[in-house]
Amino acid sequence: MAFDTLRLEKGLYTTGKSFTGALETLDPSEAYKGTPLEGLDAYQRQLKRFDIRISGPGSSAVEKFFATTDSAALFPEYVARAVRQGMEEADLLPSIVAATTQIDGLDYRSIESVPTDADKELSVVAEGAFIPETVVRTQENLVRLHKRGRMLTASYEAIRFQKLDLFTITLKQIGAYIARTQFADAVNVLKNGDGNNNAAAVSDISGSAVCYADIVDFWNRFSPYSLRTMIASPAMLAKLLQLPEFKDASAGFSFQSTGKMISPIGAELLRSGAVADKEIIGLDSTCALEMVKAGDVTTEFDKLIDRQLERAAITSTAGFAKIFKDASRVLHA
Repeated sequence: MAFDTLRLEKGLYTTGKSFTGALETLDPSEAYKGTPLEGLDAYQRQLKRFDIRISGPGSSAVEKFFATTDSAALFPEYVARAVRQGMEEADLLPSIVAATTQIDGLDYRSIESVPTDADKELSVVAEGAFIPETVVRTQENLVRLHKRGRMLTASYEAIRFQKLDLFTITLKQIGAYIARTQFADAVNVLKNGDGNNNAAAVSDISGSAVCYADIVDFWNRFSPYSLRTMIASPAMLAKLLQLPEFKDASAGFSFQSTGKMISPIGAELLRSGAVADKEIIGLDSTCALEMVKAGDVTTEFDKLIDRQLERAAITSTAGFAKIFKDASRVLHA
C-alpha cells in the first residue's frame, strides 16, 4: 500500500505499538530504499504527503494538521515527538542510569544482589572445593512509578494560525520539565533508596567547608566500585569549581571544548537543583541505578485529534530502582 493512500485514524494509537510503529507495519520504510523518500520514517512520509512542514522558514501553521480527517490523526504524534525532543535535550539521566527497562504494566520488581566483602574478592578455589555464590533475588517492594507531565491548555482558535516551529518550542519546554522532574525522582532514589532498605551511605566533610581532601576520601570510599559521576546543587558546584585542584588545565580545556565538567578524580560533574545545597551525591553510573518506564510519552490523542485542546494531558510514567546499594553515596557538608 502506498504511503499516500493510507487511511489514518485514531485506532492507530491503540494497537499496542507507537503510532509510528503502527504506520511502519502498514508502510515499511524498507520499501523506499533507493527512492527519494529513503531516510524518512513512516510518520515523516505522512507529513510529506500532506505537505506539513514542522520547522524552518516555511513552517506550516497548526491548522494545516486539521485540513483533513486523515491529517488530523498526525497531530498527537507531532506533539509527542516535540515533547520527547525537549526531554532528550534537557535529559541528564543517561549520565546516571545504568539500565532502562520497558514494562507494559504498572507493577515491577527489580532484582538485587548484596555481596559481602568476601563475595567481592574472587579467592582461589581448590580442586573439589565449594565455589562461592553470588545470590540474585527479586526486591521485596515494587518499584514506585510516577506519572509526570503537563496539561496542554489552549483553544484551537488561539493557536490555529501559529507556526509549528514556534509551537514546537512550547512543547519542548514541557518535555524539559518532565526530564528535570524525572531526574529529581532519580536523585531521590539514589539518596534515599527505592523502599528496599538500600539508602545511600552518608559521609561528612572534615571541616567547615568542603576541601579537596574530602573529595579524595569520598572517592576512596567507593572501592570496589568507581566514583564516575557527582551530582551537586549550583551553589555546591560553584564551591567545588573554586577549589585549586579543580582548576587544572585539562579540566578547563574539557569544559571549554565540550561544556562537560570533569573533576580531577575523573568523575563527571552534574548540576541539579534536586540536590540539597550542602550535599554531593556520587555514584558509579555503570551499576547504581535502573530506570523503569511504562510506555513512552503519551497524549490524550482523542482530544488532540478532535481539536479539543482546552485540557489535553501530556505525560510520561517512569520510576527508578537501586541496583547495588553501595554504588551510590552522599557527601554531606
